[in-house]
Amino acid sequence: MYPWVMGLEWGSSSWTLAVDAHRVPEGSCPVRTTADQIRAVADRVKDRQGAGERPAPLFVLDQGCAAAALTHALEGTEVQLLVRISGDRVFYDGRPGPRKPGLGRNGVHGQRFELAAPKHEREPDQLLIVPGTTKYGRIEVRAWQRMHQKVQRTGYFASLDAELFTRLPIIEGTVIEVRPERLPDGRNPHRALWLWHSGPHAPDLDVYWRAYLRRFDTEHTFRLLKSQLGWTAARVRHPEQAMRWTWLLIAVYAQLRLARTLTADLRRPWERRTRPGKPLTPNRVRRSFRHLHVRIGTPARLPKTTHPGPGRPPGRGNTPAPRYQLGSELRKTDMQKPRGEQKKG
Repeated sequence: MYPWVMGLEWGSSSWTLAVDAHRVPEGSCPVRTTADQIRAVADRVKDRQGAGERPAPLFVLDQGCAAAALTHALEGTEVQLLVRISGDRVFYDGRPGPRKPGLGRNGVHGQRFELAAPKHEREPDQLLIVPGTTKYGRIEVRAWQRMHQKVQRTGYFASLDAELFTRLPIIEGTVIEVRPERLPDGRNPHRALWLWHSGPHAPDLDVYWRAYLRRFDTEHTFRLLKSQLGWTAARVRHPEQAMRWTWLLIAVYAQLRLARTLTADLRRPWERRTRPGKPLTPNRVRRSFRHLHVRIGTPARLPKTTHPGPGRPPGRGNTPAPRYQLGSELRKTDMQKPRGEQKKG
């Protein structure tokens, strides 16, 4: 698993800017690893732009991330999180009603708030209506502040010190609903988009629903890395080799980004023309990069001619190469077998 941090641009574009990539070690907590990576990137941004000049950096994450756990892990860090959450989640109002006499202690979680409910009793704290967009038509954005979930002592919360947290923490944030009129391909959306926001300030709804749409640009980057640049094609044996290969591809992608205004458009007959004023797509820049590479040259010397090597010494057979141990006893035992026995198993 490799969490990436990519810089996104405003407007429709397939270009991103890879800022950081990190490998999650085996047996480590993905929430803590992601929080450490976000904290390191936020510190670099703060040192570059200075304190108080711009708002806290915004990190947009997909649905696979634990929003509440990540918010708790980043407590005290000047960042904003915008995480997509599933539409079947249940939240609770952070403002419980008055205690009824004779019914025990005061409430902790407040009124139940189901995202999948057809109608919500609590009115939204913020409402934004965008009357007409090119791809999505009318868009309604609603936000409910001071919402939280009931967390369980599993996963990230199981590692918390039980003496310090006799009761699991209440992690509050803002739940945002984005309901478009139609999808870009003309279909009717069968459900709304739900987002979780946490940060030092109240969310700007007009900025955040557009910011999450830019997250889909990262999918174009991963597709280019895998299908065109061979990110998953390399047969590496150690995690260190995989990280070096990943950073090499990040450098390659940075070169393509720098050359996006310097290369010619080698368009195929069935492809569309590029709109005026817009740069070429990453795939088209890669296609014509070889012509630019010839003009730039290389500092390396020409290869020397030589004779073929002597080859394997006589009487020496092929031995299996050492591979990275995955931690499974069964896999370790299988890897120590001779090559013929591995094929039989």
